[in-house]
Amino acid sequence: MMRFLLFSLLISLNIAFGQKFSKEELSIIRQGKTTTALPIYQTNVEAEHKSLLKSSTDIQVFDKNTEILINRMKLSLLASGGVGIAAPQVGVNRNAIWVQRFDKRNSPFEYFINSKILWKSEILNFGLEGDLSIKDYKNMFYRSQVIQVQYQDLKGKKYTEIVEGFTAVIFQHEIDHLFGILIEDKANSETDSTVIKVEAYKRIPVQN
Repeated sequence: MMRFLLFSLLISLNIAFGQKFSKEELSIIRQGKTTTALPIYQTNVEAEHKSLLKSSTDIQVFDKNTEILINRMKLSLLASGGVGIAAPQVGVNRNAIWVQRFDKRNSPFEYFINSKILWKSEILNFGLEGDLSIKDYKNMFYRSQVIQVQYQDLKGKKYTEIVEGFTAVIFQHEIDHLFGILIEDKANSETDSTVIKVEAYKRIPVQN
């Protein structure tokens, strides 16, 4: 009975905190100086494109390498001038993203671990999107105006919140990356015959 309980606990912990990084993932996370930005994968490089099309798995929040990955992803994002990045874009197919929060004062960058969208509104934004991994490509896309997201921080604490406007667009874009969905593929599958348009990339006023 005790062995069964221990086994069940290990399974629960694995589900809650993800699987350990593989040797290949660690070699990417720890390449070069760990205080520098990681290269951003591109779709015009075959091996990198294949990696971008893979689905990601949840991450262990208490692994010291997770914090290294998170910090290096931020540096990559800041160097790129973008508004969001997902771990697959630096070659690690794990559930970690950065999003610029245009719904908060001073538009800070924030990280989100093991994020998932719990709910999406039927009312959609229609706006222009680009991608750090797809050079010189932009197109118009529909995204839900309001979403409910769940995620963890590096201490393992879980959060759930409602996000609106442009910030919600960024969340949806980056979470798509976790499922191997790229906007150039999304453009080929979308239709616009039955959607409700609202102001593209509407920013929600920050409350004083």
